[in-house]
Amino acid sequence: MIRLFKHYVPYAVLLLGAIDFVLLMLAAEGGWALRLWQVAGDFDPDAARLPNMLAFAATLQAAMVAVGVYGVQAIRSVRFAIARLLVAVMLGIIGLSLIFFLAPPVSFWRSSLLYATWFGLAALIAVRILLRDVLGGERFKRRVMVLGTGARAKRIEALAAQSGAGFQVVGLVDMNDSAGLPGRLLRLGAGEVVLALEERRNALPLNDLLKIKTTGVQVYDFSSFLERETGRVDLDSLNPSWLIFSDGFSAGRRASSVAKRLFDILASLALLALTLPLIAATALAVRLESKGPAFFRQRRVGLYGVPFDLLKLRSMRFDAEVGGKAVWAQKDDPRVTRVGRIIRKLRIDELPQAWSVLKGEMSFVGPRPERPQFVADLEARLPYYAERHVVKPGITGWAQINYPYGASVEDAREKLELDLYYAKNYSPFLDLLILLQTVRVVIWPEGAR
Repeated sequence: MIRLFKHYVPYAVLLLGAIDFVLLMLAAEGGWALRLWQVAGDFDPDAARLPNMLAFAATLQAAMVAVGVYGVQAIRSVRFAIARLLVAVMLGIIGLSLIFFLAPPVSFWRSSLLYATWFGLAALIAVRILLRDVLGGERFKRRVMVLGTGARAKRIEALAAQSGAGFQVVGLVDMNDSAGLPGRLLRLGAGEVVLALEERRNALPLNDLLKIKTTGVQVYDFSSFLERETGRVDLDSLNPSWLIFSDGFSAGRRASSVAKRLFDILASLALLALTLPLIAATALAVRLESKGPAFFRQRRVGLYGVPFDLLKLRSMRFDAEVGGKAVWAQKDDPRVTRVGRIIRKLRIDELPQAWSVLKGEMSFVGPRPERPQFVADLEARLPYYAERHVVKPGITGWAQINYPYGASVEDAREKLELDLYYAKNYSPFLDLLILLQTVRVVIWPEGAR
């Protein structure tokens, strides 16, 4: 994997993304070329078309990221990839229409855009057919040697056996038989070493590890390796010293915070302006179906544990919680109204939260804010739960796009590992990635309750 702006990206995905971008640029030029040849019987390359080509390629690739074209399943299955590519192209055309409206100089002739789209789609499908076995095969898997043979080593082996794993375990080394470690590493052809010892005191072969490290081989501790491979902070192996001395938790940097806040203000204003008719129509439908107000305010825990009132469109009966006692939402929850079931699936009930974003109580991207009653219980049950509050809560987030809706302590634990990864590795790049992939969650909702 390669680390881009503190977020890990598999080499296979990076290579495929680069190939796709080049193919889309060529498809854009091919669309121009074909149309000019039809009109004038000639073709004259013109550098002035470069902005048009960049707009075409960047917009379609952003749509591909948004719908999961670079996910594990899409890389391993051509059929799945084609289905997602078709959706991405449709979204890309919509996005291009908006860009052409706002910036006419980068627009295409309609016929040129049609040709470029067909060329691009054909090329993207072809490259996936040709590279399917290569990208999903052993060639792009990193060779890892594991120091340890206990439960932690078994976890790494199980992770390597999962579909889409980016590494393979080439050897487990018992610390009672660790002599000649550098030579063994060379024979196995391993490029990484993971310390998966159950007890590290007086057990590390420091001299051998020093030799390995100075030859360019990467050495990882267990927690850092799991963080990179899973995109989450593993609570079972976590200890305070790792959190203190590992890099991360720099979300408070002034430049990033100012940029994030500026984006939140502009985006929330735009979203509220664009969706105001939809919010009003939905509020009317909610009000007509069941008694009670169309909107409701609910106390949530925000940045640094400070509570605030969250505004949402009501999707449950007005008497959903007797006496104000907080209750987890369940699958097929009978308290959800017919209108509420629809707006939950489409995430329409979340739209008024843009007001909380505009006020600065929330951000578009961040951990999901929970109710004070749940937070008090979860902080008592789950270690490091309070650390998720070091960043502003968000409408969408790393946990929301990587884990289905959860309504239990175990679900909260899974989401906490993802939230800690976001809080630790926050960057504008990761925010952009989350915002794009939220489109996938909206189109293919999983577990909305």
